Amino acid sequence: MADADDVRRLALALPHVVEIDSEGFDFRVADKGFVWSYPERAPGRPRVIRTDIAVLYVGDEAEKQALLLGEPELFFTTPAYDGAPLVMLRLERVDVDRLTELVTDAWRMRAPDSLVGDLDPDEDSAEPSAIA
Repeated sequence: MADADDVRRLALALPHVVEIDSEGFDFRVADKGFVWSYPERAPGRPRVIRTDIAVLYVGDEAEKQALLLGEPELFFTTPAYDGAPLVMLRLERVDVDRLTELVTDAWRMRAPDSLVGDLDPDEDSAEPSAIA
């Protein structure tokens, strides 16, 4: 239900976000990535950038496991991400409201405290407004 264009629109509407030039999408706040296209790697084959799958920063292992176990139809991981606070999200299986929540939460966890105050409090429940 969601796609790469939704990720781009939501991420760029958050304060102080920069999009890094890439084959897919790659968004940062204060030089820290919070959502990007999944770089799928298969043995013996070149890396493929998957814009139908978003990699999201989730903060810690407990949150990662909660998402993976609670919503396996949406989230997955690979051995390459073992020990990293990251999950992969199947965009075609998530609605835009949930994507908004996930992207905003990832931004909030990566943004320095000095920038978090720039996030409109209403953005937790609605699509972010354009703030740059």
